[in-house]
Amino acid sequence: MKSVTFSADGSAATVAQPPVPEAETWALSDIYPTRAAFIEARAGFEKRLPELDAIQGTLGESAAALARGLRSVSDASKELSRLMSYASMGADGDTRDGELQALRQECQVLVTDFSRRISFVRPEILSMEPSTLLAYLDDEPDLAEHRHFLQDLLRTRKHVLEPGEERILAEAGLITGGPNSLFSLMQNAEMPRPTVKLQNGDEIELTPSLFSKHRTTSVREDRRNMFDSYFGSYESFKATLGQNLYESVKGHVFRARARHYDSCLHAALDGENIPTQVYRNLIQQVHANLPVLHRYFALRGRALGIDEMGYHDLYCPLLSDNPMHYEIDEASRLVRDSMRPLGDEYGSALAQAFDRRWIDWHPRPGKRSGAYATGAAYDVHPFVLMNFNGDYEGVTTLTHEMGHAMHSYFSNSSQPYPSASYSIFVAEVASTFNEALLNAHMLEHASDDRERMFLLSSYLDGLRATLFRQTMFAEFELDIHERAERGEALTGERLNDLYLGLLRRYHGHDAGTVRIDDRFAVEWAAIPHFYYNFYVYQYSTGIVAATALAAAVQADQPGARARYLEFLRSGGSDYSLQLLRGAGVDLEQPEPYAATFEAMSRKLDLLEELLDRNA
Repeated sequence: MKSVTFSADGSAATVAQPPVPEAETWALSDIYPTRAAFIEARAGFEKRLPELDAIQGTLGESAAALARGLRSVSDASKELSRLMSYASMGADGDTRDGELQALRQECQVLVTDFSRRISFVRPEILSMEPSTLLAYLDDEPDLAEHRHFLQDLLRTRKHVLEPGEERILAEAGLITGGPNSLFSLMQNAEMPRPTVKLQNGDEIELTPSLFSKHRTTSVREDRRNMFDSYFGSYESFKATLGQNLYESVKGHVFRARARHYDSCLHAALDGENIPTQVYRNLIQQVHANLPVLHRYFALRGRALGIDEMGYHDLYCPLLSDNPMHYEIDEASRLVRDSMRPLGDEYGSALAQAFDRRWIDWHPRPGKRSGAYATGAAYDVHPFVLMNFNGDYEGVTTLTHEMGHAMHSYFSNSSQPYPSASYSIFVAEVASTFNEALLNAHMLEHASDDRERMFLLSSYLDGLRATLFRQTMFAEFELDIHERAERGEALTGERLNDLYLGLLRRYHGHDAGTVRIDDRFAVEWAAIPHFYYNFYVYQYSTGIVAATALAAAVQADQPGARARYLEFLRSGGSDYSLQLLRGAGVDLEQPEPYAATFEAMSRKLDLLEELLDRNA
């Protein structure tokens, strides 16, 4: 089946399309058989929600009472997550359906209500003597599935507030999400978008999705014009967007101080017991290895025949034509074949995903853009949203999302619900691990130098975007939070200055590696991740860990596969750094970073060899 195409303005093309085969859409009926069944389940949950109020005041009565109370909260959370999964995925499947959007919003209100009703749990548990709580853990088998939660609660007890204060913080969620919502509205709906005329005569309205699509063009003049126009539109709103980002940062400062943390960074990382030095070490390691990135930029310029690289030259492919195109059966086969080093158990789970409609494959009018995987429907199976268009990037995206899906599958199958949910810190390991295996498989079976060069550039571009670029984002995010903590204002103009300095450092502007013009200083205004409270660094640490773990599995090191599969099964049963140490990588040490940069250097050597051979 051909993918749905879109016109230059982003609207659905008028070309008639065959209906999407049922086998190529996800089976939401596995969650609830019909929309009516979902609505009935939601109404029942809403009716039962006040029953949680009866738990308050009982948790410290005995070990059995604590186990019953936590089971009630856990069961309600699991049911709410299932409801939210159905509503969210249904709404993502057709954003034009007002009823589906309303169902999602109603579930979001239930989430806030649920959070408010259970806000007493942490402070009530912490009102107990630690020795009593530890004795309960030893005496009551039904508390075993909550052990990590309870032990972590004791660790963070000084940051848990009194019940009334916790309730206020829970209610504050109604307003502290405002800046992110306003950015999303501006970014996706109301920001005036410029139109550019391409060399072939087409006119393109530069929405974020169309800019992302067309910036890869091999026509350099088109790239330059698109970059200038796209970022110029943000420059016109830098004061408003700067104030909005400042309000978001101040919200993070408020929450960090309310919970008695010494910094926003500490508050954001402490939930997973990540030392702040891990964050700072990432930045230091990347700074020390920027010459490796600059070498890639130089080779990229050589391959493209460009003497002075510009920022707009970083997204186009090294080859003017993409040598590979795939149907979904081919993409599925490549994912399965590349994952063979993980063994039959992993392969069997992949087969279920492809054969039992875990995946919604194709773009269509009204469907949400992008891709994601979710295992939030704990008792069902993971789901994957794709907008597959047949190119190699689509295959890598599929591989990435299947890494998340398999992580959820093994975790949900092995862990009880309270310890099944894994952190973002480890989530990106499973996804980028899969990408490493795919790239190695594709290079091994490449038919000629052109295909090898394409695959190498794909791998290196992934490192540029995931390791270096996300670390640059992380450094910017740390800087603006520390300035807000010192009481400094963050205007759009000031944010421009800070971001431009980082752009130029990371891209070797002063050495003439990549020219970064002043007009790109406003790129920060187009990045949604800056509203996510120290989220992006985990992409970088994730790819470092994944590179080390994948290399061990590919080399068939004794125990490497078993350790990795056990990591997938572990879910959120322990702290992220500890889970990764069990798998064989320690992100508090320099070795994983050194291994990643050495792997990148080897790929650069091969790329240079190919360029020399085909000069």
